Amino acid sequence: MIRYNYTMYLLVSLGLVLGACSESSENQNNTTNNPPVSDTLIYTNPVFEPVLADPSVVKVGNEFFGYGTEDNWGEEGGYHLVPVIKSKDLVNWEVVGNSMVKKPEWKERGGIWAPDVTQVGEQFYMYYSFSTWGDPNPGIGLAIANKPEGPFVDHGKVFDSEEIGVANSIDPFYMEKNNKKYLVWGSFHGLFLTELSVDGKKPTGQKVQVAGNHLEAAYVYEKEGYYYLFGSAGTCCEGVNSTYKVLVGRSENLEGPYLDKEGKSMMDSDSGTLIVRTNTSGNGYAGPGHNAEIVTDKDGQDWLLYHGMAKQKPKLNNGTNRRVLLLDKLIWTDGWPSIAGREPSTTSQQSPVFE
Repeated sequence: MIRYNYTMYLLVSLGLVLGACSESSENQNNTTNNPPVSDTLIYTNPVFEPVLADPSVVKVGNEFFGYGTEDNWGEEGGYHLVPVIKSKDLVNWEVVGNSMVKKPEWKERGGIWAPDVTQVGEQFYMYYSFSTWGDPNPGIGLAIANKPEGPFVDHGKVFDSEEIGVANSIDPFYMEKNNKKYLVWGSFHGLFLTELSVDGKKPTGQKVQVAGNHLEAAYVYEKEGYYYLFGSAGTCCEGVNSTYKVLVGRSENLEGPYLDKEGKSMMDSDSGTLIVRTNTSGNGYAGPGHNAEIVTDKDGQDWLLYHGMAKQKPKLNNGTNRRVLLLDKLIWTDGWPSIAGREPSTTSQQSPVFE
Protein backbone atom coordinates (compact mmCIF):
# COMPACT_ATOMS: atom_id res chain seq x y z
CA MET A 1 0.00 0.00 0.00
CA ILE A 2 1.18 3.51 -0.75
CA ARG A 3 1.04 6.12 2.00
CA TYR A 4 -0.07 9.60 0.95
CA ASN A 5 0.45 12.28 3.60
CA TYR A 6 0.22 15.97 2.76
CA THR A 7 -0.11 17.29 6.30
CA MET A 8 2.00 20.14 7.65
CA TYR A 9 3.28 19.45 11.12
CA LEU A 10 3.33 22.74 12.94
CA LEU A 11 3.74 21.58 16.53
CA VAL A 12 4.25 24.70 18.53
CA SER A 13 2.30 23.90 21.69
CA LEU A 14 3.88 24.61 25.08
CA GLY A 15 6.03 21.72 26.34
CA LEU A 16 6.88 20.17 22.95
CA VAL A 17 10.61 19.75 22.46
CA LEU A 18 12.70 19.59 19.32
CA GLY A 19 13.03 15.82 19.65
CA ALA A 20 9.27 15.39 19.56
CA CYS A 21 9.02 17.56 16.47
CA SER A 22 11.76 15.52 14.81
CA GLU A 23 9.95 12.25 15.60
CA SER A 24 6.73 13.65 14.15
CA SER A 25 8.54 14.51 10.91
CA GLU A 26 9.86 10.96 10.67
CA ASN A 27 6.32 9.62 11.11
CA GLN A 28 5.13 11.86 8.30
CA ASN A 29 7.50 10.15 5.88
CA ASN A 30 6.69 6.64 7.13
CA THR A 31 5.65 4.41 4.19
CA THR A 32 5.10 1.09 5.96
CA ASN A 33 1.88 -0.88 5.65
CA ASN A 34 0.96 0.02 9.22
CA PRO A 35 1.71 3.72 9.66
CA PRO A 36 1.55 5.09 13.20
CA VAL A 37 -1.41 7.12 14.43
CA SER A 38 -0.57 10.74 13.70
CA ASP A 39 -0.28 13.32 16.47
CA THR A 40 -1.05 16.04 13.94
CA LEU A 41 -2.38 19.25 15.42
CA ILE A 42 -2.48 21.24 12.20
CA TYR A 43 -3.31 20.34 8.60
CA THR A 44 -3.50 22.10 5.25
CA ASN A 45 -5.71 21.15 2.29
CA PRO A 46 -5.69 18.92 0.36
CA VAL A 47 -5.77 15.97 2.75
CA PHE A 48 -5.46 13.48 -0.11
CA GLU A 49 -4.31 13.68 -3.72
CA PRO A 50 -4.09 13.14 -6.64
CA VAL A 51 -7.76 12.13 -7.04
CA LEU A 52 -10.73 11.09 -4.94
CA ALA A 53 -13.66 12.42 -6.94
CA ASP A 54 -17.24 12.30 -5.61
CA PRO A 55 -16.07 11.03 -2.21
CA SER A 56 -17.94 8.79 0.19
CA VAL A 57 -16.66 8.07 3.71
CA VAL A 58 -17.66 5.43 6.27
CA LYS A 59 -16.28 4.98 9.80
CA VAL A 60 -15.53 1.44 10.98
CA GLY A 61 -14.14 1.15 14.48
CA ASN A 62 -11.46 3.80 14.79
CA GLU A 63 -10.76 4.00 11.07
CA PHE A 64 -12.31 5.90 8.19
CA PHE A 65 -12.58 4.43 4.71
CA GLY A 66 -12.97 6.70 1.69
CA TYR A 67 -14.19 5.78 -1.79
CA GLY A 68 -14.25 7.68 -5.08
CA THR A 69 -15.24 7.60 -8.71
CA GLU A 70 -13.43 5.24 -11.10
CA ASP A 71 -10.46 7.17 -12.49
CA ASN A 72 -7.06 6.81 -14.11
CA TRP A 73 -4.53 8.66 -12.00
CA GLY A 74 -1.96 8.25 -14.77
CA GLU A 75 1.65 8.66 -13.69
CA GLU A 76 0.44 9.67 -10.22
CA GLY A 77 -0.99 6.26 -9.37
CA GLY A 78 -2.48 4.45 -12.38
CA TYR A 79 -6.00 3.14 -12.94
CA HIS A 80 -8.39 2.63 -10.02
CA LEU A 81 -11.76 0.88 -10.20
CA VAL A 82 -13.45 2.74 -7.32
CA PRO A 83 -10.38 3.49 -5.19
CA VAL A 84 -10.35 2.85 -1.45
CA ILE A 85 -8.28 4.90 1.00
CA LYS A 86 -8.20 4.81 4.80
CA SER A 87 -7.31 7.06 7.70
CA LYS A 88 -7.56 7.32 11.48
CA ASP A 89 -7.92 11.12 11.58
CA LEU A 90 -9.37 12.35 8.22
CA VAL A 91 -6.04 14.05 7.58
CA ASN A 92 -3.49 11.30 6.90
CA TRP A 93 -4.70 8.84 4.29
CA GLU A 94 -3.21 5.76 2.66
CA VAL A 95 -4.29 3.95 -0.48
CA VAL A 96 -5.77 0.49 0.16
CA GLY A 97 -6.48 -0.41 -3.47
CA ASN A 98 -9.56 -0.96 -5.60
CA SER A 99 -12.91 -1.84 -4.06
CA MET A 100 -13.99 -4.01 -7.01
CA VAL A 101 -12.16 -6.83 -8.74
CA LYS A 102 -14.04 -6.29 -11.99
CA LYS A 103 -16.54 -3.85 -13.39
CA PRO A 104 -20.25 -4.78 -13.18
CA GLU A 105 -21.64 -6.30 -16.37
CA TRP A 106 -25.31 -5.23 -16.41
CA LYS A 107 -24.46 -2.35 -18.73
CA GLU A 108 -22.37 -2.57 -21.89
CA ARG A 109 -20.19 0.42 -21.19
CA GLY A 110 -19.74 3.27 -18.77
CA GLY A 111 -17.83 4.36 -15.72
CA ILE A 112 -18.52 3.55 -12.08
CA TRP A 113 -19.14 6.98 -10.58
CA ALA A 114 -20.02 8.51 -7.24
CA PRO A 115 -20.08 5.41 -5.01
CA ASP A 116 -21.99 5.74 -1.74
CA VAL A 117 -20.89 3.27 0.95
CA THR A 118 -22.79 2.55 4.17
CA GLN A 119 -22.52 -0.18 6.78
CA VAL A 120 -25.78 -2.15 6.81
CA GLY A 121 -25.76 -4.73 9.58
CA GLU A 122 -22.51 -6.63 9.30
CA GLN A 123 -22.07 -5.85 5.61
CA PHE A 124 -21.14 -2.81 3.53
CA TYR A 125 -23.46 -1.63 0.78
CA MET A 126 -22.10 0.37 -2.13
CA TYR A 127 -24.68 2.08 -4.31
CA TYR A 128 -22.96 3.32 -7.47
CA SER A 129 -23.70 5.11 -10.72
CA PHE A 130 -23.05 3.32 -14.04
CA SER A 131 -22.90 5.91 -16.80
CA THR A 132 -21.11 7.60 -19.66
CA TRP A 133 -21.09 11.33 -20.45
CA GLY A 134 -24.40 12.10 -22.12
CA ASP A 135 -25.73 8.61 -21.42
CA PRO A 136 -29.43 8.37 -22.42
CA ASN A 137 -30.07 5.59 -19.90
CA PRO A 138 -27.64 5.54 -16.96
CA GLY A 139 -28.47 3.59 -13.85
CA ILE A 140 -27.69 2.83 -10.24
CA GLY A 141 -26.38 -0.52 -9.01
CA LEU A 142 -25.59 -2.18 -5.70
CA ALA A 143 -22.43 -4.02 -4.67
CA ILE A 144 -21.95 -5.63 -1.24
CA ALA A 145 -18.83 -6.53 0.74
CA ASN A 146 -18.10 -8.16 4.08
CA LYS A 147 -15.25 -5.74 4.79
CA PRO A 148 -15.01 -1.99 4.17
CA GLU A 149 -11.98 -2.43 1.91
CA GLY A 150 -13.86 -4.96 -0.21
CA PRO A 151 -13.93 -6.76 -2.46
CA PHE A 152 -17.43 -5.48 -3.28
CA VAL A 153 -19.42 -8.08 -5.20
CA ASP A 154 -21.97 -6.71 -7.63
CA HIS A 155 -25.64 -7.51 -7.00
CA GLY A 156 -26.82 -5.90 -10.18
CA LYS A 157 -28.95 -2.99 -11.24
CA VAL A 158 -31.28 -1.29 -8.75
CA PHE A 159 -32.89 0.76 -11.53
CA ASP A 160 -32.01 2.74 -14.63
CA SER A 161 -33.40 6.03 -15.92
CA GLU A 162 -36.00 4.46 -18.17
CA GLU A 163 -37.34 2.14 -15.46
CA ILE A 164 -37.62 4.80 -12.75
CA GLY A 165 -38.72 7.61 -15.05
CA VAL A 166 -35.96 10.05 -14.06
CA ALA A 167 -33.44 11.25 -16.63
CA ASN A 168 -29.76 11.03 -15.68
CA SER A 169 -30.33 8.71 -12.72
CA ILE A 170 -26.91 8.83 -11.06
CA ASP A 171 -25.37 10.03 -7.76
CA PRO A 172 -27.08 7.74 -5.22
CA PHE A 173 -27.27 8.42 -1.50
CA TYR A 174 -28.52 5.69 0.86
CA MET A 175 -30.06 6.24 4.28
CA GLU A 176 -32.24 4.47 6.84
CA LYS A 177 -35.08 5.90 8.89
CA ASN A 178 -37.67 4.13 11.08
CA ASN A 179 -36.35 0.73 9.97
CA LYS A 180 -36.89 1.61 6.33
CA LYS A 181 -34.30 1.94 3.59
CA TYR A 182 -34.26 4.95 1.25
CA LEU A 183 -32.32 6.14 -1.76
CA VAL A 184 -31.95 9.77 -2.84
CA TRP A 185 -30.50 10.39 -6.30
CA GLY A 186 -30.50 12.58 -9.40
CA SER A 187 -28.40 14.88 -11.56
CA PHE A 188 -29.77 18.11 -13.04
CA HIS A 189 -33.16 16.56 -13.75
CA GLY A 190 -34.46 16.82 -10.21
CA LEU A 191 -33.44 15.13 -6.97
CA PHE A 192 -35.71 12.25 -5.99
CA LEU A 193 -36.40 10.03 -2.99
CA THR A 194 -37.68 6.46 -3.03
CA GLU A 195 -38.12 3.75 -0.43
CA LEU A 196 -36.23 0.53 -1.11
CA SER A 197 -37.18 -3.09 -0.62
CA VAL A 198 -36.13 -4.83 2.61
CA ASP A 199 -32.99 -6.17 0.93
CA GLY A 200 -32.18 -2.74 -0.53
CA LYS A 201 -32.02 -4.07 -4.08
CA LYS A 202 -35.11 -2.50 -5.70
CA PRO A 203 -37.27 0.61 -5.34
CA THR A 204 -40.72 0.25 -3.87
CA GLY A 205 -43.63 2.64 -3.70
CA GLN A 206 -43.77 6.07 -5.31
CA LYS A 207 -40.76 8.29 -5.97
CA VAL A 208 -40.92 11.82 -4.53
CA GLN A 209 -39.15 14.82 -6.02
CA VAL A 210 -37.37 16.81 -3.31
CA ALA A 211 -35.38 19.39 -5.31
CA GLY A 212 -35.22 20.98 -8.75
CA ASN A 213 -33.10 20.63 -11.86
CA HIS A 214 -30.15 22.71 -10.66
CA LEU A 215 -28.69 20.09 -8.32
CA GLU A 216 -26.96 16.72 -8.22
CA ALA A 217 -24.93 14.74 -5.64
CA ALA A 218 -27.63 14.62 -2.95
CA TYR A 219 -26.79 14.07 0.70
CA VAL A 220 -29.26 14.18 3.62
CA TYR A 221 -28.19 14.93 7.20
CA GLU A 222 -30.52 14.84 10.19
CA LYS A 223 -29.95 17.35 12.99
CA GLU A 224 -32.13 18.83 15.74
CA GLY A 225 -35.48 18.06 14.16
CA TYR A 226 -34.55 18.93 10.57
CA TYR A 227 -33.44 17.01 7.52
CA TYR A 228 -30.76 18.97 5.66
CA LEU A 229 -30.58 18.31 1.93
CA PHE A 230 -27.14 19.06 0.46
CA GLY A 231 -26.66 19.21 -3.31
CA SER A 232 -24.04 20.41 -5.78
CA ALA A 233 -24.82 22.98 -8.48
CA GLY A 234 -22.78 24.18 -11.47
CA THR A 235 -20.18 22.39 -13.57
CA CYS A 236 -18.08 19.69 -11.92
CA CYS A 237 -15.42 18.87 -14.44
CA GLU A 238 -14.04 21.82 -16.40
CA GLY A 239 -10.75 22.14 -14.58
CA VAL A 240 -10.02 25.65 -13.35
CA ASN A 241 -13.25 26.88 -14.98
CA SER A 242 -15.47 24.54 -12.95
CA THR A 243 -18.31 26.32 -11.16
CA TYR A 244 -19.33 23.53 -8.78
CA LYS A 245 -20.59 24.61 -5.36
CA VAL A 246 -22.54 23.05 -2.49
CA LEU A 247 -26.01 24.32 -1.53
CA VAL A 248 -28.39 23.25 1.23
CA GLY A 249 -32.04 23.40 2.21
CA ARG A 250 -33.93 21.86 5.12
CA SER A 251 -37.28 20.30 6.01
CA GLU A 252 -39.00 18.83 9.05
CA ASN A 253 -39.99 15.86 6.87
CA LEU A 254 -37.76 13.54 4.88
CA GLU A 255 -40.06 13.87 1.86
CA GLY A 256 -39.92 17.68 2.05
CA PRO A 257 -40.75 20.35 1.22
CA TYR A 258 -37.17 21.60 1.53
CA LEU A 259 -36.58 25.33 1.91
CA ASP A 260 -33.38 27.37 1.98
CA LYS A 261 -32.50 30.01 4.57
CA GLU A 262 -34.44 32.64 2.62
CA GLY A 263 -37.54 30.46 2.54
CA LYS A 264 -37.24 29.55 -1.15
CA SER A 265 -38.31 26.07 -2.18
CA MET A 266 -35.44 23.82 -3.26
CA MET A 267 -37.58 23.06 -6.28
CA ASP A 268 -36.73 26.57 -7.57
CA SER A 269 -33.69 26.92 -9.83
CA ASP A 270 -32.23 29.82 -7.84
CA SER A 271 -32.66 28.21 -4.42
CA GLY A 272 -30.15 26.86 -1.94
CA THR A 273 -28.11 28.34 0.89
CA LEU A 274 -24.40 28.39 0.04
CA ILE A 275 -22.06 26.03 1.88
CA VAL A 276 -18.86 26.30 -0.19
CA ARG A 277 -17.81 27.64 -3.60
CA THR A 278 -14.66 28.29 -5.68
CA ASN A 279 -12.03 30.45 -4.01
CA THR A 280 -12.57 33.96 -5.35
CA SER A 281 -9.04 35.25 -4.73
CA GLY A 282 -5.58 33.76 -5.03
CA ASN A 283 -4.99 30.24 -6.25
CA GLY A 284 -7.16 28.11 -3.97
CA TYR A 285 -9.57 25.53 -5.36
CA ALA A 286 -12.03 25.50 -8.22
CA GLY A 287 -15.24 23.52 -8.37
CA PRO A 288 -15.60 22.35 -4.74
CA GLY A 289 -18.50 19.95 -4.37
CA HIS A 290 -20.05 16.49 -4.11
CA ASN A 291 -19.56 16.30 -0.37
CA ALA A 292 -19.19 13.04 1.55
CA GLU A 293 -20.87 12.23 4.83
CA ILE A 294 -20.53 14.74 7.66
CA VAL A 295 -18.17 13.41 10.35
CA THR A 296 -18.34 14.56 13.98
CA ASP A 297 -15.15 14.39 16.05
CA LYS A 298 -14.91 13.69 19.79
CA ASP A 299 -15.18 17.42 20.60
CA GLY A 300 -18.53 17.58 18.80
CA GLN A 301 -17.12 19.48 15.82
CA ASP A 302 -18.63 18.58 12.44
CA TRP A 303 -16.34 18.16 9.43
CA LEU A 304 -17.13 18.15 5.72
CA LEU A 305 -15.14 16.17 3.16
CA TYR A 306 -15.55 17.14 -0.50
CA HIS A 307 -13.53 17.35 -3.69
CA GLY A 308 -12.06 20.31 -5.56
CA MET A 309 -9.32 21.15 -8.05
CA ALA A 310 -6.26 23.22 -7.15
CA LYS A 311 -6.28 26.17 -9.57
CA GLN A 312 -2.54 25.85 -10.12
CA LYS A 313 -2.86 22.13 -11.01
CA PRO A 314 -6.45 21.30 -11.97
CA LYS A 315 -5.70 18.31 -14.21
CA LEU A 316 -3.46 15.26 -14.37
CA ASN A 317 -1.02 14.96 -17.25
CA ASN A 318 -3.44 12.55 -18.94
CA GLY A 319 -6.20 15.19 -18.92
CA THR A 320 -8.20 13.73 -16.00
CA ASN A 321 -9.64 16.32 -13.63
CA ARG A 322 -7.38 16.29 -10.58
CA ARG A 323 -10.16 16.34 -7.99
CA VAL A 324 -8.35 16.21 -4.66
CA LEU A 325 -9.93 15.53 -1.26
CA LEU A 326 -10.62 18.61 0.87
CA LEU A 327 -11.56 18.87 4.54
CA ASP A 328 -13.08 21.77 6.44
CA LYS A 329 -15.04 22.48 9.59
CA LEU A 330 -18.78 22.72 9.13
CA ILE A 331 -19.99 25.66 11.17
CA TRP A 332 -23.62 25.88 12.33
CA THR A 333 -25.12 29.35 12.80
CA ASP A 334 -28.80 29.76 13.69
CA GLY A 335 -29.48 26.27 12.41
CA TRP A 336 -27.67 26.67 9.09
CA PRO A 337 -24.33 25.10 8.09
CA SER A 338 -21.46 26.60 6.10
CA ILE A 339 -17.70 26.50 5.67
CA ALA A 340 -15.77 29.49 7.09
CA GLY A 341 -15.76 32.14 4.38
CA ARG A 342 -17.81 29.74 2.24
CA GLU A 343 -14.61 28.84 0.40
CA PRO A 344 -12.15 25.93 0.80
CA SER A 345 -9.46 26.68 3.35
CA THR A 346 -5.98 27.24 1.93
CA THR A 347 -4.07 27.95 5.15
CA SER A 348 -3.21 25.79 8.14
CA GLN A 349 -6.22 24.67 10.17
CA GLN A 350 -6.74 22.83 13.46
CA SER A 351 -7.18 19.12 12.84
CA PRO A 352 -10.12 16.94 13.89
CA VAL A 353 -9.75 15.25 17.27
CA PHE A 354 -10.53 11.53 17.53
CA GLU A 355 -8.12 10.20 20.17
